[in-house]
Amino acid sequence: MLSRAARSPSMRGVTLKDGTTAVLRPIRPEDEPELSALYARLSPETAYQRFFTVMARLPPSWAHTFANVDYERRMAIVAVSPDNRLIAVARYDLDETSNEAEIAIVVQDQWQGKGLGTILLAELLGYAEAQGIRRFRADVLTENRRMLDLLGRLTRVLERRTDRGVTSLLMVPCPQANLEEPSPQAPS
Repeated sequence: MLSRAARSPSMRGVTLKDGTTAVLRPIRPEDEPELSALYARLSPETAYQRFFTVMARLPPSWAHTFANVDYERRMAIVAVSPDNRLIAVARYDLDETSNEAEIAIVVQDQWQGKGLGTILLAELLGYAEAQGIRRFRADVLTENRRMLDLLGRLTRVLERRTDRGVTSLLMVPCPQANLEEPSPQAPS
């Protein structure tokens, strides 16, 4: 049986810190080509931070898997720009044995720093909690301070392990997550 999100995808507009707007909605199977296009627009650094490798293109089988979710155990929320392009994706994939969901986010470079990753992660965590998922895992490159800071604001880290440049986290959502990004610190 399809969930409500699969039967009737909900959409909502968001205004980012710089005043630009985007629409958040559940991913759809027909987003497969747009996922490939989004990957092609990522800088090599952003692609590496998300996938831990840089590929010439997103393999079609990956795009197919990423675009086809069941809206319960596997979910993705996309952000769509005013010109109708996918600009960001936040997803989880539930491991039913541990009842922990692995999460991942990617935001197209020119949309970074506007609060979109924070909004998407908060939306994804809220959606997962409504599905009964309360524990999350993420593997993040240790040098990816922005992602580690984002996870630190929206979740409480239960376990942290670093090995060979990858930080593995086990987290639960914070009851009152801090959705504000930290202000740049003035040099002292």
